[in-house]
Amino acid sequence: MPRVALGVEYNGSAFCGWQTQPSGCAVQDALERALAGIAGEKIATVCAGRTDAGVHALAQVVHFDTGAQRPESAWVRGTNALLPAGVAVTWARPVADDFHARYAARERGYRYVLLNHALRPALNVGRVGWFHLPLNLDSMRAAAQYLVGTHDFSAFRSAACQAKSPVRELRRLDIRRSGDYVLFELAANAFLHHMVRNIVGSLVYVGKGKHDPAWVATVLASRDRTLAAPTLEAAGLYLTGVSYDAKWGLPQAERSEWFT
Repeated sequence: MPRVALGVEYNGSAFCGWQTQPSGCAVQDALERALAGIAGEKIATVCAGRTDAGVHALAQVVHFDTGAQRPESAWVRGTNALLPAGVAVTWARPVADDFHARYAARERGYRYVLLNHALRPALNVGRVGWFHLPLNLDSMRAAAQYLVGTHDFSAFRSAACQAKSPVRELRRLDIRRSGDYVLFELAANAFLHHMVRNIVGSLVYVGKGKHDPAWVATVLASRDRTLAAPTLEAAGLYLTGVSYDAKWGLPQAERSEWFT
């Protein structure tokens, strides 16, 4: 049965997360309903990385198997015509039967967008996180260096995390300011549940002066979630890209136009 890969973007504030729910409120539910309308049969999708309620995606990747023969334009424009506002297919490619959106992924990238201003957001509510006190980016960057590399990230995973191993390779953690916004760019081979939001929350603790940068190293070594900062809100988190070997023939570029 032919396999198709898709690129998908969505505003997570309109959904209860990626993973299908009995109520049908998830991104996966909306996408599978629309794909079924094009394929004329039930469709089951697999994604590169499941996102929580309120988390957004600029470049989610999914695959599905279907007996329906459709042009790529049908999987994109046709599916989009059946999707609700807030989610859209950006590209479609036929792929080999052994391609797997999750297991073939080599790297995932996330961005956390934090409004660093005394006043809470209005126009961007649901699309950014918010912290009202001034932040020292140099201190946060120094703290971030303790996290880059291969580590046991138990101190930054949620209690509900189902990953078999807490060890991940964090390949990049860059922090920069754009006007009133602080942007955190992270890339890893894979992420644990709430890992990005917990890391950023702890970096904010350092940035506001609650702890020095070396505190992050102590938290990491402890493997104790209770020592890290609280989980930041989902609104500021974006899945920006998923990388695969060139042999699969998929678009590799991240979607980066939001808060660049």
